[in-house]
Amino acid sequence: MALVLKDRVQETTNAPGTGTATLLGAATGFQTFSSSIGNGNTTFYTIADQGGANWEVGVGTVGAGTLARTTVLASSNAGALVDFTSGTQ
Repeated sequence: MALVLKDRVQETTNAPGTGTATLLGAATGFQTFSSSIGNGNTTFYTIADQGGANWEVGVGTVGAGTLARTTVLASSNAGALVDFTSGTQ
């Protein structure tokens, strides 16, 4: 599909490891990835520990309530997928 960019898109996830993030709904005042980007489309994403030092920036593929972390562009793990194993991101 297409690369889609939208403003004010933010959702949380809980410990997706290094795989696809299951999204838990939009933060107050924001849109979901699925409703704004569209399922099957790709977009840039940032995922980070809330209150932690782990972070990742990349291109992901949006699914129904999911975000597949397709290509990592930069991260706190030397540019590789970050293993988010606990907490909320």
